[in-house]
Amino acid sequence: MDNIKIEGMERSPEIDFNFSANTFLLKGESYPEDVTAFFGPVIGAFEEHLNSISGEKVQFTFELVYFNSSTAKVLMGLFEILDEAAANGNDVHITWIHEEDDDNMEEMGAEFGEDLENATFELKKIAV
Repeated sequence: MDNIKIEGMERSPEIDFNFSANTFLLKGESYPEDVTAFFGPVIGAFEEHLNSISGEKVQFTFELVYFNSSTAKVLMGLFEILDEAAANGNDVHITWIHEEDDDNMEEMGAEFGEDLENATFELKKIAV
């Protein structure tokens, strides 16, 4: 499967999905006009890839500074996909990076992490 690299824009995040290395990144702001059109093909390829592997180490990094409610639904779906991949025998590690003074993003990450049953979750603060 070809890697997916999309440069971050004003309304959409940077996406760097390296399928061969099993490293995945969402970074920046996310409030695209059409969330389904933007994320649909990416999430489809991601889910297809995770369904085709077993016993692999998977690293997903979220480094978002803002996202809207439509993106939040996409993120919930991503967390479900990642947790299912961990339940299927993969070593899934999720890192939620947030600025040290952004309590809202820290809280959002913690809420997403609470729902995980199989994947490893880490909240990580960075200085601005």
